Amino acid sequence: MKRVVVTGMAGITSLGETTDDIFAQFHAGKSGIRYMPEWEQYVDLRTKLAGQVQSFHVAKHFNRKVMRGMGRVALMSVISAENALQDAHLLDSSLLKSGDVGVAFGSSAGSVDAIREFGNMLIDQDMSKINATTYIRMMSHTSAVNMTVYFGLKGLTLPTSSACTSGSMAIGQAYEAIKYGKQTIMIAGGAEELSAVGAAVFDVLLATSRMNDQPEKSPRPFDANRDGLVIGEGAGCLILEEYEHAIQRGAKIYAEIVGYASNTDGQHVTKPDTEMMGRCMQMALKDAHLDASQIDYVNAHGTSTDQGDIAESQATARILGRKPISSLKSYFGHTLGACGAIEAWLGIEMMNRGQLVPTLNLDEIDPQCGDLDYITQQIRVSNINIMMSNNFAFGGINTSLIFKRLT
Repeated sequence: MKRVVVTGMAGITSLGETTDDIFAQFHAGKSGIRYMPEWEQYVDLRTKLAGQVQSFHVAKHFNRKVMRGMGRVALMSVISAENALQDAHLLDSSLLKSGDVGVAFGSSAGSVDAIREFGNMLIDQDMSKINATTYIRMMSHTSAVNMTVYFGLKGLTLPTSSACTSGSMAIGQAYEAIKYGKQTIMIAGGAEELSAVGAAVFDVLLATSRMNDQPEKSPRPFDANRDGLVIGEGAGCLILEEYEHAIQRGAKIYAEIVGYASNTDGQHVTKPDTEMMGRCMQMALKDAHLDASQIDYVNAHGTSTDQGDIAESQATARILGRKPISSLKSYFGHTLGACGAIEAWLGIEMMNRGQLVPTLNLDEIDPQCGDLDYITQQIRVSNINIMMSNNFAFGGINTSLIFKRLT
């Protein structure tokens, strides 16, 4: 079995694009959630909150020809991948087109604008809005495919579209592709673009926050007074590499992936199963050859829904014991297909900085949640070596990743 390490990281969030910028916001207790006045047109939409990326840097070489097949989700994905490759000192490498480099990248869906173009055909019997790129921008594997074309990749393409585990599953599958010797390097992660449609998915389930007049107070993962999730957008990308290859070329190593597991509840599409969540964590521990006592910190899924928070926290406490835990969704909202990748990226950064970011707005821990060491109020300085990052999705799809800091 090959060892797998992280040699590059990048992303786009509602709090910035660099780790220094994002951590400055963490230290200031700032949230990326804002009120969305443009959603007022949707009268029946209860929530008007979102973690919107209001701007991100698009380099000049992303001209009209390059971007013609990219919707917003694909553009954020490719930019994040380019920045991660630059971080890994691989952007100009001949390896990219050798067949030894692949991509595993996911999102819940493609771009909503492209879906609207097909919608015009179905509703108005008018095909004038459809063009040669409409499907490319709409398809669920738009990010992965745009990457292969943009970078000229010839290796594996593993598109993951599993709702809220799209990003974490992509990282897990990329890890396994290298672990079992199929690829040397993998570009891995996830992305999602914001839309009122994405909010409506949860709104009809009565799972969204209605604190529209206090965007900075929501979401509130694990809090007794939480009233639902807030959706967001962004992208996260990790460059995974076979350990010996990384050492040979003198690469900077951020962390080693030592464990991954995924399973499914097999019971209900939207109701989480705490038993299967726990089993997934156990499977990841087994894959990593670790005992639960060796986990120093848990990067929670923490969506701020009643059922999800309770099921997840109880499973975590049952399997791992009273571990330090926090949820980054309190800052960015639920970025759906991007969340697993963004949380892995920033979780690794937390581990390397020795700074555990607290859950924002967690003022009163819900007594129904599991007995855990919830990090609140301020950043906790802590020397951690092993982190578990968990994500859970509609369809009962569970993922658990374990990262180790190399000292």
